[in-house]
Amino acid sequence: MHDIKWIRDNPEAFDAAMAVRKQEITAKRLMDIDVERRKLMTEHQEMLARRKTISGEIGKLRKNGEDADELTAEMGTLKDKIKDAEDGQASLNEQLDLLLSSFANILDPEVPVGDDEDDNVEVNRWGEPAAFDFTPIEHFEIGEKLGMMDFETAAKLSGSRFVILRGGLAKLERALSQFMIDLHTTEHGYEETITPMLVRDDAMFGTGQLPKFAEDSFKTTNDYWLIPTSEVTLTNQVAGDIIEQAKLPLRFTALTQCFRSEAGSAGRDTRGMIRQHQFSKVEMVSVVEAEKSDEELTRKTRCAETVLERLGLPYRTVILCTGDIGFSACKTYDIEVWLPGQGKYREISSCSNTRDFQARRMNARYRAAGDKKTNFVHTLNGSGLAVGRCLIAVMENYQQADGSIRVPDALKPYMGGLEVISPRG
Repeated sequence: MHDIKWIRDNPEAFDAAMAVRKQEITAKRLMDIDVERRKLMTEHQEMLARRKTISGEIGKLRKNGEDADELTAEMGTLKDKIKDAEDGQASLNEQLDLLLSSFANILDPEVPVGDDEDDNVEVNRWGEPAAFDFTPIEHFEIGEKLGMMDFETAAKLSGSRFVILRGGLAKLERALSQFMIDLHTTEHGYEETITPMLVRDDAMFGTGQLPKFAEDSFKTTNDYWLIPTSEVTLTNQVAGDIIEQAKLPLRFTALTQCFRSEAGSAGRDTRGMIRQHQFSKVEMVSVVEAEKSDEELTRKTRCAETVLERLGLPYRTVILCTGDIGFSACKTYDIEVWLPGQGKYREISSCSNTRDFQARRMNARYRAAGDKKTNFVHTLNGSGLAVGRCLIAVMENYQQADGSIRVPDALKPYMGGLEVISPRG
């Protein structure tokens, strides 16, 4: 959500920002509605003042036994006009809010111009892909040979894009989750949080999933949404709040199941666990003062990178271009892990700064001690990491010629002494 006052003062800058986003909404269209809305507001205030004056005059006339019929008739007319003005304001406010909530965040000047993921710019690379003395295979081949990754039974239960994990792989996914949460809470300063996985419309609107991306999520028959990520619940904890500045920054992390319809992804990653309707993810959310959000984005990205470094998984970090960045973000770093079975890097984390975009939608503010004025907080989110994709990366990078998987050193304390996941006999 953007500030209409800023748009009035900077119409050319707004149009330029939307042009980069390839959106057709113009400042003039918004300002025309705003002018009409403010005109009605003025008229409404004038009519309210006139009604108050008439009410006093009618009282005086009646007290003195004089005729007040003319003023009484005017009062009746005013009542209808005031109602019309209120209805008009409500309609224009709804139109303006709908438009203001339908266009994407203004991008940071550092975001590179580009059409799609091929135009993202690499900013960091860590680790060297391992050299195998055999041809590495993809995770679903490894998992099926182990007898621990079952897509067929999952499809019988739920349809496509679901999986059942068993035995060592189920334990490995749980170990990854616990390792990430422990790292973020003990070393990175995030507060572990357990949140609902069902939310109302307001929460989805607050972080930008509604109204534009409704088809990307699942909705229950009694009007709850299954969260596509715990960014929704972690960020909306501060919705409607005024936070004392001394309490900032707030940093939350949560391990949740996430649910996505994967609308528009037909034919993409149909085999394996890359693109599922249900998956586990460790999320990191920060709520900070406005002037500290750029620094926080760098910090958050490092927290996510550290997970991969501790696991010994090669990765690269890219800054997303104008054609690939998300709706709510002003700047995003994607971290892509090396998958030897595919022979390429694949996204495993996105870390984004939304600045005050989500805060305006949620009306989340902060106030310095002794200051009456409030400012909108800045919110940031990042995957720390997508657990299923991290499982894929461990499986492919630590696979062995006999079909087994070595357990990374960082995960051994979580695996009950298991050092190698071997095929079932």
